[in-house]
Amino acid sequence: MGVEYELKYRADSESLNRVRSLFPERKYCEIPMETCYYDTPDGALSRRHWTLRHRLEWNRHVCTLKTPIASPGRGEWECECDDIRKALPILAEKASLPELLELTAGGVIPTCGARFTREALPLYIGEVKDNFKIELALDSGVLINGGRECPFHEIELELKSGDPGKLDLLGEEFAQRFGLVPEPRSKYARARALGKEG
Repeated sequence: MGVEYELKYRADSESLNRVRSLFPERKYCEIPMETCYYDTPDGALSRRHWTLRHRLEWNRHVCTLKTPIASPGRGEWECECDDIRKALPILAEKASLPELLELTAGGVIPTCGARFTREALPLYIGEVKDNFKIELALDSGVLINGGRECPFHEIELELKSGDPGKLDLLGEEFAQRFGLVPEPRSKYARARALGKEG
């Protein structure tokens, strides 16, 4: 199983600059991202809190399925594919979820999206033997639903290897140092909610 464990924080341009200044000697990898989220016409995936996503990162097409799991984090599986429909059987096999194909037999439709730039920086924390690696990501862009757009800034700390408990401690220290507020909702959840506003 693929497991994603990350901490998200609300941010603004000022807090992004303060975090960026932590590592003035390091070069961030800047990645433009265009994301489209999908669901079945009857909302079967969102009712299960599953996220189905196609993302264009530069010229790389990545399709992803995320699901809740009992342990910290979320189940996450992905494949390179330029068509979400062609990716479904691959994701179902990777996730060992044949139910995905049953639920999507009638097709999937785009529901919302996001367009943003990510500045990513891999970081090794502590001793090499600890094998504790995270990715620091600074995201700026817009959430999209129908004709509506909402700008956002966000800071993510994603665990790449090591103990999730250490990431929690690092996240608490990080949030206190920069006055950051945790963001409990995913980009998908916020983009979905955007369509219900007003």
